[in-house]
Amino acid sequence: MSVIKLSLPLTKEAMKDLNVGDMVRLDGDMLVFRDAGHKRLYQSILDGKQAFDFVGETIYFMGPCPARNGEVLGSAGPTTSCRMDKYTPYMLDHGLAAQIGKGKRDDASIEAFKRNGCVYFAAIGGAGAIYSKCIQKAEVLYFNDLGTEAVRRITVKDFPVVVAIDSKGNSIY
Repeated sequence: MSVIKLSLPLTKEAMKDLNVGDMVRLDGDMLVFRDAGHKRLYQSILDGKQAFDFVGETIYFMGPCPARNGEVLGSAGPTTSCRMDKYTPYMLDHGLAAQIGKGKRDDASIEAFKRNGCVYFAAIGGAGAIYSKCIQKAEVLYFNDLGTEAVRRITVKDFPVVVAIDSKGNSIY
């Protein structure tokens, strides 16, 4: 099976051509945050003071471990995505391109991926050390007080994922 190389940010055209089960390697910049970051972003939207723009972005659900000598970040494995399902339809309907995490998604999220022509990539749980080696740069952008759950931008090279939900709404689960 061949591996598809894609550059971030993802285009609708690139996502349209992906199918469930495709193995993909990503290069480029993505956002990283999880539960607390999503909650804070969503509250800022509800308050009419959106903290940042996520249009066209890919979000990786991950809270990194501290870096050791010579590392950009420590272990960088995925977190369970279903905890972000309550925010997913809104974010996809308002321009988010893709999400990366692990595990099954709810029906409303799957419909939102389909409705918006977006994709959900599965990252491999337990492979945090491998993912950390793909990260070339990392910076905290928002909510620094959240520690490991702060919103970061990371630059990745050859970041391995699998298409778990494609833009047609097909799910590997």
